[in-house]
Amino acid sequence: MKAQQEITRHIATHPEPKRSELSTLHELVLSVDPGCKLWYYDGKDEQGKIVANPTIGYGTQVLRYANGKTREWFRIGISGNKTGISVYLLGIADKGHLAKAYGKTIGKASVTGYCIKFKTISDIKLDVLEKAIRFGMEYGN
Repeated sequence: MKAQQEITRHIATHPEPKRSELSTLHELVLSVDPGCKLWYYDGKDEQGKIVANPTIGYGTQVLRYANGKTREWFRIGISGNKTGISVYLLGIADKGHLAKAYGKTIGKASVTGYCIKFKTISDIKLDVLEKAIRFGMEYGN
């Protein structure tokens, strides 16, 4: 199944209002980078065991592991979970940047080195989240 079809199906599995919020965030990321590669990670490992929440991914980067292997992966991820929504900004070397740049202005959210978590999008300022997403997409490119 193509990523966009999996994303559409995944968003549809969430009850309202989270379904609409995930759809809004999906459109927000696509407005930042309309031609980005889309990903859908079902949260399962190679053995089919659930190890993470399903995540919609955007953009691309190359991960380099300690053993020398590399892997293509997404730059931005969005995941709906029991307590709210997480927006992952992966590949940022300065783990303090997100909190310093956006933590005080984004609203009611937890901002870590690579994740912005919030209960509902009404708790945050979407323009600030958009700036963070734009930074995450452009970082390293």
